[in-house]
Amino acid sequence: MRITVFGATGNVGGRVVAEALARGHQVTAVLRDPAKPHGLPSAAAIAVGDARNPADVARIAAGQDAVVTATRPVPGSEHELAAATTGLLAGIAGTGVRLVAVGGAGSLTVPGSDGTTLVESPGFPAEIRPIALACNEQLDLYRAADAEVDWTYLSPAALLEPGARTGRFRLGLDELLVDADGNSAISMEDLAIALLDEVERPAHRRARFTAGY
Repeated sequence: MRITVFGATGNVGGRVVAEALARGHQVTAVLRDPAKPHGLPSAAAIAVGDARNPADVARIAAGQDAVVTATRPVPGSEHELAAATTGLLAGIAGTGVRLVAVGGAGSLTVPGSDGTTLVESPGFPAEIRPIALACNEQLDLYRAADAEVDWTYLSPAALLEPGARTGRFRLGLDELLVDADGNSAISMEDLAIALLDEVERPAHRRARFTAGY
């Protein structure tokens, strides 16, 4: 498949690029500033563009089977996530290219809580609340998207860190996945597997799903 990745130099995006290449796909990594060191594999093609610019998105997405976005703004610039989402949706609309987004866990409901979301739950870390709320807005934008956008939104488990590529995890929809001890986690490597599985075999079109142990 021909897969383009926005946010390819990030923690999750880099693992998506690696997983897609390992599966034999043709991968294009999108950079905003090609002059900066990026450390991307030589097998990945490079495109220059900005997710916030619909014209850039349309140009880069042309001829692709799927566009993956794993963009994450730096702390203090969380508002940029909505701008990037708006640009991606506008640029993809009507092209027939799938748009698969790596989102946040904050909007997932906590098991046994009568609908309380993770970001609303007691003890949610204040330092990550701004990005969690930005991701909630991101999901709202996808859900309100034009019917001409074939989108999928992947929410990770509560704890998303670099780790092992095990290939052993569970999938869910709108409820946080927890283990027998109440922990919610997944490695970035396994999240990349879940995402590429969805790209290859679509099961959550115009919907959100989640992955966790």
